[in-house]
Amino acid sequence: MKGIILAGGSGTRLHPTTLSISKQLLPVYNKPMIYYPLSVLMLAGIREILIISTPRDVALFKDLLGGGASLGIDLSYAEQPEPNGLAEAFVIGADHIGNDTCALILGDNIFHGPVFSSVLQENAECVDGCVLFGYPVSDPARYGIAVRDSEERLVGLEEKPADPKSNCAVTGLYFYDSEVVDIARDLVPSERGELEITDVNRVYLKNGKARLVDLGRGFAWLDTGTHDALLQACTYVQTMEQRQGIRIACLEEVALRMGFIDAEACYRLGARLSGTEYGRYVMDIAGEHASVVAR
Repeated sequence: MKGIILAGGSGTRLHPTTLSISKQLLPVYNKPMIYYPLSVLMLAGIREILIISTPRDVALFKDLLGGGASLGIDLSYAEQPEPNGLAEAFVIGADHIGNDTCALILGDNIFHGPVFSSVLQENAECVDGCVLFGYPVSDPARYGIAVRDSEERLVGLEEKPADPKSNCAVTGLYFYDSEVVDIARDLVPSERGELEITDVNRVYLKNGKARLVDLGRGFAWLDTGTHDALLQACTYVQTMEQRQGIRIACLEEVALRMGFIDAEACYRLGARLSGTEYGRYVMDIAGEHASVVAR
């Protein structure tokens, strides 16, 4: 499976903060926002990942993440000159996807919950059509909504409905088979001139090849698209990390636990940031892992 992170857009809801920088490079507590979606793809076992951003910001992502070799992954980059809809990611990333399945995640979405890696990997292994990830929300009129029947089967998709038939929002994480490229290319742009992701999902639904994974209670899905939402995300990450003594979306730790790098390589990555709590955490994790392996 190939991965795509869509980290473009103009971030107008975060102006003036994002007038000169991509919102996905803003910090969410103690790390750049892009770390969170990147960690999700890595937890799914995906190692070939395309980051799509604006012509202005692509170079900044390259400076931050490079080619990914230090994390045992392969990162490439592409430009989206204008925000022409989420589904344009598949057109831009057509060569990257090839004949493989793919995962698309939005660069401003944060996911955190128990056994998430297992959920991701199980669903990545059996993509026949599209897999959507749902999450219960209190204000469904603000989201794309998944409608299910009495047997919990996906039967409809509504985009910001005035009278929602469900409170299950479709999150910014999607798994697709390789047909998604042709589907996206054949879409008729919306009135806003955009290629809409909901229209892609409706094609799969019409063909009986769309299913929903309900992330449910005990899970956290955060959208960081507004100042209040960004602050809430920072507070959530801070609270969880300080209470549990862990680091959410620590790329070095994820790479180590997924077997992408060994403990020695992880320790070296932490040592480069040894003057920070983050760096010392990475070094400690590497040391603990090496001790376990040595037993």
